Amino acid sequence: MAAKLNIGLYPYEHTAALLDGRVAIDGVDATFETAPLVSDVFRRALEGRYDVAELGLTYYLRTLDLDDPPFLALPVLPNRNFRHSAVFVHPGSGIERPQDLAGRTVGEFALYGHDPGVWMKGILADEYGVTPDLCRWVVGGTNHPVPSFDWIPQPVPDGVDVRHAEDGRTLGAMLATGEIDALISVDVPQALLDGSPDVARLFPDHETVERAYYRRTGIFPPMHVLAIRRDLAARPGLARAVYDAFAQAKELTARAYREGAAKQHMGVITPWFSSLFEANRRLLGEDWWPYGITANRTALDTFLRYHHEQGLSRRRLTCEDVFVPDLLDT
Repeated sequence: MAAKLNIGLYPYEHTAALLDGRVAIDGVDATFETAPLVSDVFRRALEGRYDVAELGLTYYLRTLDLDDPPFLALPVLPNRNFRHSAVFVHPGSGIERPQDLAGRTVGEFALYGHDPGVWMKGILADEYGVTPDLCRWVVGGTNHPVPSFDWIPQPVPDGVDVRHAEDGRTLGAMLATGEIDALISVDVPQALLDGSPDVARLFPDHETVERAYYRRTGIFPPMHVLAIRRDLAARPGLARAVYDAFAQAKELTARAYREGAAKQHMGVITPWFSSLFEANRRLLGEDWWPYGITANRTALDTFLRYHHEQGLSRRRLTCEDVFVPDLLDT
């Protein structure tokens, strides 16, 4: 009898084949649910709505310090992004280089230590000597007010100044007026999108910086992971079947891009896409969005180190602590 699974995830192109039925999970009767905001998927997962769910890496890791952690992770990484592009500054603040963030007031989207924030705080500390305790932090929404995410643990280490933006305030507006000096955010401030001179990127040529970061580290930063209820993870073969199906769906999308190169990707709306695809392929390799432990261990271990150093995990976790044991060989 097929196992019934309620699965929550955001609709990405590399999960589309699961959502539209082209790929099935072996031995599973799956129901998929999505949401306009990926944080809604996270919240519903932590409220017990899903058997398998996409979770931000930090959202998942915070559950491991609960008395009864509900999930184990599968090495399926549905969301990843280079994040030097996620740091914004007020031009009048005098911040011209990363080291200038020390002593400043910095906004952060949604919560202290959202996934891009963990990555960028770690990179700022490792490469520029700016540790989180050297800044003052204001948490909130970038373009729309966001209340405190009271459905997830929100540890803040001693010695770090963190407050939530006042009701009705947005970090994007606070940045544009200079009320905060900088912002780390998954969302781009609307003022920047509108061409305002009041908001700029800390790394104006962020693509060049991010490509150099990858050449130096080999890390394409993962943001999210797939999590499965612990009781289901114990069922023989079930976690592997879910992993295999997500990998198959991702491969269908990757194959379409590889095969599309022969026709200069005429089905893609973006001009000069083939040149971008070829440049990315040369840098990132044939499997530029890998799943599994082996291809991602360096990136995952780095995130786990950052998470602990930033006071978000009680102890330094390893991949063996985090992932379903049966999938450590992937």
